[in-house]
Amino acid sequence: MDLTNLNEVPPFITKDGSEIRELLAHRNSALRNQSLAEARLPVGGATQEHFHPCAEEIYFITHGTGRIRIESETRDVKPGDAIAIPPGRKHKLWNTGREILRLLCGCAPGYEHSDTVITEK
Repeated sequence: MDLTNLNEVPPFITKDGSEIRELLAHRNSALRNQSLAEARLPVGGATQEHFHPCAEEIYFITHGTGRIRIESETRDVKPGDAIAIPPGRKHKLWNTGREILRLLCGCAPGYEHSDTVITEK
């Protein structure tokens, strides 16, 4: 059985500038086709716009408020919101609130730096 605890997982920075804690992925479990991580964006922070050629993603907002843009559509997000991001779609996330924006990120296949294409400088 693979069991991890969020408070015991070391953070790392993804290619888009997010701080994530990878809960389950091929690097630390028997999973081979998906990953689950918690991402955190500081107050006033944002990811770099990017897309994933292969991976589809699900963002699930757990704390804070923000704004997400997928291609040309922009929406405000809050705790309880789930966002589907298909492969190849450019996306960017901003923290617009007064606390750290925290979200769960599911990727299939699992997250890899090599599957992240930055589209802004």
